[in-house]
Amino acid sequence: MAFEPKPENAAPARSLLAPPAGAIDGVRAIFWNEHELRAGWRLAIYLVFFFTFGAAESFVAVLLRLPIVTATNTTASGLLVQEVILLSAAFAAAAILGVLEGRAFADYGLPHAAAFVARFWQGIVWGLVMISGMIFLIRLLGGFSFGELALRGPALWGYAVLWGFVFLCVGFFEEFFFRGYTQFTLASGIGFWPAATMLSAAFGAIHLRNGGEGPVGALSVFVVGMFFCLTLRRTGNLWFAVGLHASFDWGETFLFSVPNSGVVAPGHLLNSSFHGSVWLTGGSVGPEGSVMAFVVVALAAAIFSRVFPARDQS
Repeated sequence: MAFEPKPENAAPARSLLAPPAGAIDGVRAIFWNEHELRAGWRLAIYLVFFFTFGAAESFVAVLLRLPIVTATNTTASGLLVQEVILLSAAFAAAAILGVLEGRAFADYGLPHAAAFVARFWQGIVWGLVMISGMIFLIRLLGGFSFGELALRGPALWGYAVLWGFVFLCVGFFEEFFFRGYTQFTLASGIGFWPAATMLSAAFGAIHLRNGGEGPVGALSVFVVGMFFCLTLRRTGNLWFAVGLHASFDWGETFLFSVPNSGVVAPGHLLNSSFHGSVWLTGGSVGPEGSVMAFVVVALAAAIFSRVFPARDQS
């Protein structure tokens, strides 16, 4: 049975952010609605906690001389440290806000009862099918070559597992940060789809920080973000999206060994290569910058909408 989220306008059971006694008007109305602190202020508090925790954990990582990602050096171990820091900061900030708001952590999209069961594994399959579809369409039009194996023996299996852990963390962090607490909170103020559009735009824009990323790739990330929001809306939680996100990135970086949003990292399966027009291959961005990405995501959204019909959101 799918997790059923509370209605977006439901008041929390106990909130330390409840409005003061008396009429909510004038200056008070800037900060509170009839139930609690307004969504924008709660989101701002969450971001302050998130960036504070992230900065503190990054400082500790530097002191411990853990591997870190730099503009010129991206490794699987460095990415794993980075994503664990970001994920723990996102979870910790949401846990604190949950106490202040009187809400359970599960309300923000990751109910324990749905952890690593059917929806998650369905997402894993969808992610692998989607990245495979993009690659094979590009190859069909002459833009991709598999090349030879780049890894063999223990190194192959070691990197396959390591990248699996990395992208599981990526899936958890990016889905929870952009479509967990932030989506739940912003939607309570402006509605689900306006919030989804704003956060997916931010999701795409942030990817522009990657060295090989470009405007078309960022637009593709925005479109993919909206598809992730559709999966949240239809399934009621983030577990499908986490699985899809993790396996898509794993297939892109390790299995097909192509740039992932402009990032190329060592430790991939193949010596594959792109050749041909940028509109087909995505160039330095990778398949997310290809026209085929838009084709596959549109097809996936159409199929998903049929397989997972709209639920009563009342």
